[in-house]
Formats: sequence, structure tokens, C-alpha cells
Amino acid sequence: MSQVDKPVASSQSHQPAFQSIYGDDVLDPVYEKKAQILNDALQCTGMGRYQWGLFVVTGFGWLADNVWPVVTGLILVPVLNEFAEAQGPFLKLGQNLGLLIGAAFWGVGADIWGRKISFNLTLLITGVFGLAAGASRNFALLSCFAALWSIGVGGNLPVDSSIFLEFVPASHQYLLTVLSIWWAFGQLLASLIAWPLIANFSCDPAACSRASNPGWRYFMFTMGGLMLILWAIRVFFFTLHESPKYLMGAGRDEQAVAVVHKVASYNGTTSDLTLEYLRSAEDAGGQRLDTSVNATVQRNLSAFRGNHVKALFATPKLAYSTSLLTILWGDVRLILFSYGSFLTYYLSTKGLEFGDGSTYITYRNTVIVSVLGIPGSLAAGYLVEQPKLGRKTTLAVSTALTGVFILASTTARSSNGLLGFNCAYNFTSNITYGVLYGFSPELFPTKDRGTGNALVVTANRIFGIMAPIIALYTGIATTAPIYISGGLFIVAGFITRLLPFESQGRAAL
Repeated sequence: MSQVDKPVASSQSHQPAFQSIYGDDVLDPVYEKKAQILNDALQCTGMGRYQWGLFVVTGFGWLADNVWPVVTGLILVPVLNEFAEAQGPFLKLGQNLGLLIGAAFWGVGADIWGRKISFNLTLLITGVFGLAAGASRNFALLSCFAALWSIGVGGNLPVDSSIFLEFVPASHQYLLTVLSIWWAFGQLLASLIAWPLIANFSCDPAACSRASNPGWRYFMFTMGGLMLILWAIRVFFFTLHESPKYLMGAGRDEQAVAVVHKVASYNGTTSDLTLEYLRSAEDAGGQRLDTSVNATVQRNLSAFRGNHVKALFATPKLAYSTSLLTILWGDVRLILFSYGSFLTYYLSTKGLEFGDGSTYITYRNTVIVSVLGIPGSLAAGYLVEQPKLGRKTTLAVSTALTGVFILASTTARSSNGLLGFNCAYNFTSNITYGVLYGFSPELFPTKDRGTGNALVVTANRIFGIMAPIIALYTGIATTAPIYISGGLFIVAGFITRLLPFESQGRAAL
């Protein structure tokens, strides 16, 4: 048998019978065959040191994505005490505008100039402007810095999910869901750092000044510095290779093959993949990808012309799936910023009503609630691989339960009761976020995955902008945002059941 005809490292004996969820008319046949060859090659390299290292450094993106919405919620009470002119929802509005810009820019950019550049810049931008925010002289400047740091934060999920999914063997794609443990850990980490700093260095609400209220600034300096440390680990202590599937889609087959061999070597294994075998897919399809400079530029520019977006609506079934995913992501972000982002404020104000609303108790309870997110994320990774559940059922049940617990929290008559309902809410909501963030990228073809991620995350950010607007209209001191959030979560559970695809046991292309 010639090398060209040789299968890649006996993939049949190692890889389960994963299938594509797409019809034959959705993906370019040459691209699809090449993607399958790369899937087989990565399956044979195994889940080794490189993928586990990637699990850590892409996890930083999940951590940042939750840390910074939590940060604005944690500093809200002392910021409102210090700046008399402040209206809390405007801080969230600035943040969500930045998240929207970041999601659209970095997500689509990952399909144009590759994953690596975006991956290396997002945390740097977040850290620099997070640090600067700690020196804000007024509320308007703080809101502007929130928008700027969020441009970096907004790119983490669409870029990092694409990177991880395109390197992990198909047999371990469920780990994309488990990555949400970093998301839960981000909430816990931010709460743990805020607890001593804000509880011990905050002013009396009746007489508050900058000099007497340094706790939230210390907190901002700490979180901004942490992001720079994580950025340095990414850049200087881990060598990220460009995605082989991205390289293949860009007509750079030789580099794609080289990356597979580098990953195999790093994992202590070998790969039989050759350039000739990868290109044999072109011969079998009776055509070749144009690898000229002009053609490459045109393919890259096509993302701006909407070709990548059109591909996500190429068939009625795929269009239906993409539309429902977009609605789900928007719905979840609206809920998160209507309820989760103001959770510390709710705990504080309700605590005062119950007679135990000290700053110490408020931030202690925030830490306790945050702890429950970690087992929620682990449960998500386990449940999505259960044959009778899969992605869809797990997402539908956890989403509906989250809505129930939010609504039930309005019946609490003590701080402990409120704490209990919110612990349950955080457990089930982290299952929801973990499944949704891992499930969605599996439903997009690799050549359009960055744009697909950008599309749903952009909807996520647009709906996030609506949340503070609703809060401005209803007032964050009322129960209206709570009822809206609970109801929308239950609706999202029903929407999930309408998704036409179940990606459990199928390889992402």
C-alpha cells in the first residue's frame, strides 16, 4: 500500500464511529474529507500533555468571562456608596457594550487571521484596563474602563472554544463542557478576593469618601494584575500552535500536517499523517483548493462579506438550529445580567430587610453561593455523556430548574433561606452554562465555527445590553428583574427541547 493510500495510524481501531451532524450539501466535500483525516490524526495522538495544557490555558478564558461580570457586581455596592451620581445599571451597560464589540471582533477575526493572535491578546487587554479602572476618579470613567476591559473579555469564549475543540480528540469533546469548571472557579475566585478587601476596606454608606473606601480599588488592582499573570502564562509558558483545521481551511496543508506532528511529539506519540495523504482528499473529490495568495486573501475577506454567516443557514435544518441557538444564548445572557450580576446587591438589600445585611455577611454568602458552581460544572461534564440524557436533555432540565429556583428565592423570609435558594440556582445555572458553551461549538463546521461562535455570543452580548436597560426601567431594588429572569429561564428550557441536533457521540468538523 502506498503512503498516500495509507490510513492514518489505524484510526478505525481507536476512534468510535463518530458521524457528522451535517448533511452532505452543507460542507464542501473536499473540506469535509480533510477535516475527517485531521480528526482521525488527532484521535491517534491521544488526549495527551498538549491537550491537557490547552485545557488549562483556554480555561483562563472561561475564568475571565465570568470573573469580570462578577467583578462589576461585587464592586457595585461600595461604588454606589462612593459616587453619589452613580446609577448601577450604567456600569453594566458599559460592560456589555464592550462585550458585544469584543465578541464580534475577536470571533470573526479568528476565522480571518487565525486563532493564535486573538488568543494572545484578549487577556492582555483585559488586564491593562482592569488595572486602570482601579484609579477611576468618577463613575463615568469607571464605566468607560469597564467597556474597554470587556472588549478583551468578549473574545475569550468564541476564540478559546474554537481552539480547544479543534485540538481535542473526538472521544474527549465532552471536556469542552467540563471547561466550564473554570467559569465557576472564576466566580469563586473573585468572591474570595473581594470578601476580605471590600468587607474590611469599605466606607460607612452614610459618610463615604474615596479615602475611606479603598477596598473596591484594591480589588480592581488585584484582578487586573491576575489577568496579566494569566496572560504571561499563556504567552511565555505554553506554546500554542495554530489550529490544523484552520490552516487546512486556509489552504496551508503543509503547516496543518506539521502541527499534528508537533502535537504528537509533545504527547510522546507519533502520527502517520502525511501531506500526500491529506491532499489525497482533494484528488478524490476531483478538485483542489486554490492556495494562491490572491485566493487566500479572498477567502479571508469572504468572512466580512457574510459567507461564513450564510454557511450557518445553508439548509433549513441548520438554519433552524442556528436560530434557536442564537435565541438561547441571548436569553441566557439577559437572565445572567438581570439577576446574577446584581446578586451581591440583592443579598445586601434583602439582608438589611432580614436584619443581617452587614458587608461581611453579604460577601461571605456570595462566596458560599459561588462554591456551588464548581460541582455544577463537574455535573455538566458527566451528564452530557450519559446515553439517556446527552446535551439537549441535560440543558433543558438544568435550565428549567434554574428558573424555578430563581422564582422560589422571592419566597425567602430569612437570609439563610435566600442563601439556600441561590446556592441551588448557582448549581443548576452552572450546569446550564457548561452545557450551552460546550454544546454550541459542536454544532458549527470548523471553517465557520469562529463566526458561528461570534454570532451566538454577539446575540448573548446584545441581550446583555438589554438587561441593565430593563433594570434602569424597573429599578434594581424591585423584584421585577427576578421574576423576569426566572420566567425566561423556564422558557429557555422549552426552547432547548426544540433543537434538531444532538451532538453526543459525533465528531465536530
